[in-house]
Amino acid sequence: MNTLSRLFSPKILAVIGGGEWCRAVVQQVHKFGYKGKLYIINKTNTEIAGIQTYNSVQNLPETPDAVFIGINRDATVTAVKELGKMKAGGAVCFASGFKEAVKEDKNALTANESLLRNSENFHILGPNCYGFINALDNIALWPDQHGCKPVKQGVAILTQSSNIAINITMQNRGLPIAYVVTCGNQLQIDQAEIASFLLDDSRITAIGFHIEGFKDIRKWEALSRKAKSRGIPLIAIKTGSTDQAKNATESHTASIAGDHTASKAFLERLNIKLLTELPTFLETLKLLHCHGELNSNKVGSVSCSGGEAALIADLGIEKGLLFPKLNKRQKKHLRVALGPKVALANPLDYHTYIWRDKNAMVNAWGAIIDPKLALTFFILDYPRADRCDLADWEIATDVVIDVKEKTSSKIAVVSTLPELMPEYIADRLMMNGIVPFNGLSEALTATQVGIKKSKRRQKPLLISVSRGASKLVPEFEAKERLNQLGINVPNGIICESLSDIPVATKDLTFPLVVKSVDVAHKTEKNGVHLNCLSNRDVTIAAKKVTNSGSFLIEEMVPKGFELLVGIIKNNDQGFILTIGVGGIFSELSDDHFSVLVPSSKSDFMMVLKQLKIFKILTGYRGLEGADLASIVETIWKLQTYVIKNFNNLIEIEVNPLICTKHGAFVADALITEIA
Repeated sequence: MNTLSRLFSPKILAVIGGGEWCRAVVQQVHKFGYKGKLYIINKTNTEIAGIQTYNSVQNLPETPDAVFIGINRDATVTAVKELGKMKAGGAVCFASGFKEAVKEDKNALTANESLLRNSENFHILGPNCYGFINALDNIALWPDQHGCKPVKQGVAILTQSSNIAINITMQNRGLPIAYVVTCGNQLQIDQAEIASFLLDDSRITAIGFHIEGFKDIRKWEALSRKAKSRGIPLIAIKTGSTDQAKNATESHTASIAGDHTASKAFLERLNIKLLTELPTFLETLKLLHCHGELNSNKVGSVSCSGGEAALIADLGIEKGLLFPKLNKRQKKHLRVALGPKVALANPLDYHTYIWRDKNAMVNAWGAIIDPKLALTFFILDYPRADRCDLADWEIATDVVIDVKEKTSSKIAVVSTLPELMPEYIADRLMMNGIVPFNGLSEALTATQVGIKKSKRRQKPLLISVSRGASKLVPEFEAKERLNQLGINVPNGIICESLSDIPVATKDLTFPLVVKSVDVAHKTEKNGVHLNCLSNRDVTIAAKKVTNSGSFLIEEMVPKGFELLVGIIKNNDQGFILTIGVGGIFSELSDDHFSVLVPSSKSDFMMVLKQLKIFKILTGYRGLEGADLASIVETIWKLQTYVIKNFNNLIEIEVNPLICTKHGAFVADALITEIA
């Protein structure tokens, strides 16, 4: 198959169809300044938009590099087959009614399979997508209006939603957009493959994704490695959930570690920064385009208002940013520039004594710049141009640009409200290597997301393709399996009848616990009875958990802190390992974090440190702390079990894992596997 360069940087374009959408493509091709050749294929009209048409692709004088197919679904399938035979470069499939319509249209799946089969010899984008805009080379294979303009370098944005793509092109925030690619259903080529291709273009400064679903996990892993080697940051918004088969599970982990949790853990593993809404998505791309990833969370702030200084401090600290105290050099130069009446601090309120005095402003604003700061904010809110005079703010803009030229530091101008940053100012700042942030909260979120995190190279995810009905492994057997790995489990025995209790308890140490062997969540179903101090207590408890069948007797696990450790299979990202608050309230608590399998012991420790109860685990208000090394080792051994049994495992959960200063002990274990 040919490379994607023919599709995304074509010298010969073709449009198949003659409706309004196709006419719009022709209009946008010319409007955006495309210099190559353009052919139109239409059986009804002899000319469209002043261009002679051809009645079939076979009659074209030469083979097109990129084709916009703007005809109905069934005709699209045929056109793709014809284009493949003539070795075209690639095509945008505009039509819908393929896999996304399977529930509504009985013929959709057949059409989907036919389209995939017919596209074996060349690339197709979509189906069910608008196409793409290559603003670097003046190419817009796009059936609608858009807000892009030609740029020399910029960010690439890949989205599965054409409407979101249109809206993004209309931004007036000063973000230079180099590529907009709508990927639609990703039938053949997906976002990861396209992004990997774009990484080879030195004009791309960052890549942002709107993701509805992942297609090929291995391609995403390869993309992450390539982006890291190129030094190109990746960010994403993940929406929706995959329509995957739900495993029959009865665990707390299944309630906690859903699709969103898996996607979040997957993106974090790939060092793709995750955002939740479009404004901060765009602001983050602006930062990454201009400055790349930031080396630390240390920032500086300059404003003419104490209120603004307090506001940025509160919001910044809330987002994990640090405002270092001014050093001696900064204080010395600021005192000279501002005089004796201004309190010197970071964030700095410089008052308005020097407002309109360009030289004084350059000296003062430049004085706070320091190599230890990852980014310095200058808060400037521009008045409405239709009602106000911007002359004073033009001076302030000149000052920031001068400071940037003299210091070569990483600088941002931020407006407290998004609408107080005019586009022409944003464009001018961006051209001078200064980030124009629209909105204070958005700016600080973008800054927090933009901080570089040291990530070691990850091993490939553990992906199982096995499917089938599930079965629950009895708790006693599950614990025996874990015990073979060196995990601490209580001594216990299956007792077949009440009369066997004296013999069963002979080698056990009281107090004991009696459990049902028939249910998963025993506590909620009166299937667990604790603190049995005698055989009589055991007998009474056994009568409550079973009528005539067998039951489990175990030694009581020492008292300690309760954790949940669960590993559950996800059909997209492999196995999700979740650590959090354990016990019967685990689902009610939001104190849990997830990573994907395999992860390292240092990853497990990192997750523990993120938990709110970590302070308790390390000793709190006189309480003894837990053996953290033992906790991590237990989690590691649970992961080892998963790796050894991943082909037939659905999930394993320990809840609770009792954590004491003497070690970690499994109080309850649940294993679900393929029957």
